[in-house]
Amino acid sequence: MAAYRSCWMNDDLDALRDLARAFFEKEVTPNVDKFIAQHHVDRDLWNKAGELGLLCLSIPEEYGGGGGTFAHEAVLIEEQARAIDTSWGQTVHNGIVAHYVLAYGTEEQKKHWLPKMASGETVGAIAMTEPGTGSDLQSIKTKAVRDGDEYVINGSKTFITNGSQADLIIVVAKTDTSQGAAGISLILVEAERAGFRRGRVLDKIGQKGQDTSELFFEDVRVPVSNLLGTQEGQGFIQLMQQLPQERLIIAVGATAGMEVALEHTLRYTKEREAFGRPVFGFQNSKFKLAEVATEAKISRVFTDDCIAKHIAGELDIPTVAMAKWWTTERAMSIASECLQLHGGYGYMSEYPISRMWVDNRVQMIYAGTNEIMKEIIARSL
Repeated sequence: MAAYRSCWMNDDLDALRDLARAFFEKEVTPNVDKFIAQHHVDRDLWNKAGELGLLCLSIPEEYGGGGGTFAHEAVLIEEQARAIDTSWGQTVHNGIVAHYVLAYGTEEQKKHWLPKMASGETVGAIAMTEPGTGSDLQSIKTKAVRDGDEYVINGSKTFITNGSQADLIIVVAKTDTSQGAAGISLILVEAERAGFRRGRVLDKIGQKGQDTSELFFEDVRVPVSNLLGTQEGQGFIQLMQQLPQERLIIAVGATAGMEVALEHTLRYTKEREAFGRPVFGFQNSKFKLAEVATEAKISRVFTDDCIAKHIAGELDIPTVAMAKWWTTERAMSIASECLQLHGGYGYMSEYPISRMWVDNRVQMIYAGTNEIMKEIIARSL
């Protein structure tokens, strides 16, 4: 089979891939077990990545970023998937938080925060989900009440990626509780603010090395100038504008994960013998792997088309919803098939496929559940 090359790749991105792969091989892969045990990456991983220029790749150079496009982010996401790492929350930092600041921040906010995020001095997080509110963002309870030149924030958030290490948190809050979506605003909260408190790092069934945390806000005061956007009530629109990129990020990771699962399983089935011949020699193994290879290729071609459209500013919301649900469903199915082909060893945590299986499951839930994705698609029909 001829080697496939993504339509959006170029020589510059090849060089970035080599850099990213070397970074993961040196700084992440040897430490994955440690990250899982401590439920977070080492703080200096962010600084090391910043020194190499792997943070804020798609942020303009004038703000300290790499000056690239989403293609640069996609390469880093793919190499993280190749390293079978879900501990480092760089996708939230790079592809989500930094882009909220870039898109809606004042010039002062951008010049203050983005260079620090690019260097690794500042780690970013976004606090949407609450204990009683998941995909239904209009129902959030966190409030930001204006008191003179300050907002007083009260509420709690949960399932927050980078929660234990974040220095800057974008908080989704109600600035007008009499309104639904129109009452939501996004507010920058620095972690050193009085009244801000981190809860426990949550014990998940997968992605155990990632510091998914609870956050609490008790009379946290921030200046009104910390509002993201030109006026209150723009938060829901801002979220809807940025969520497609978050969903594409997940599709990219899911697609790369399928390819990695296939690669590992091909190697295992060709080396492992049963009844005097390689596991790959059985018709069932061949047929299952043929199905996996086909589904991974379909996902790759579709995801690549979405990436190309996104770079050109042409990716619509229903299409990226299709990509998110399709690739994450396929990734989970493929991980399950590949685990089965590993036999009993697939159930052992020392084999990468076992970690991929449990880590994949949440992709069907976060950034909007796959049921929400289907609802979005159905509205466009």
